[in-house]
Amino acid sequence: MRILGIDPGLNHTGFGVIDAHGDQVTLVTAGCIHIEKDVLSSRLGIIHRELARIIEETCPLMAAAEIVFVNVNPRSTLLLGQARGAALACAAVHGLEVSEYTPSEIKNAVVGTGRATKTQVQAMMRRLLNLQGDLQPDAADALACAVTCAHAHQLAKLTGTNAAAAQLHKLAAHSCKNRRSAWAKLAASRNKGDVP
Repeated sequence: MRILGIDPGLNHTGFGVIDAHGDQVTLVTAGCIHIEKDVLSSRLGIIHRELARIIEETCPLMAAAEIVFVNVNPRSTLLLGQARGAALACAAVHGLEVSEYTPSEIKNAVVGTGRATKTQVQAMMRRLLNLQGDLQPDAADALACAVTCAHAHQLAKLTGTNAAAAQLHKLAAHSCKNRRSAWAKLAASRNKGDVP
């Protein structure tokens, strides 16, 4: 399954495309769309147009993005929401189903703790995808979204249900108390016979 991860931003929109085969993930491409200062509609148009080009070149089957929360500055949150809307609309126009995850779900899925730093996410993406050299933070976040989506679908296959997203929500809620990863918890449940 080929998955496009998107880390939307009005100045920089990260993207990452991976191929997922079981529990193995490999990099197809990743990078960052840099958007110059201009009127808002033009900037949103750039996000849509560039993501459309990436989708047409890589042919992903689905997309994944981070859920936006209100932060200290409501104006910044609103602008980020509009950038995210342009990205999600582009994915929808191209027929991609979009899975959405909270920041703590993504960090928990790829690092093992919902409080992971951006540096830790970058390091884990380099390690999981066997990358050499630097990885832009926005591209790393986009790849982390894609990897989280791949893990959620693999978890659904292992459990034989469509409740993978609900399981990730539940595990992320406890990530501050328990640093074990979602995969470690699933393995422990399977060993106890709680999961078929």
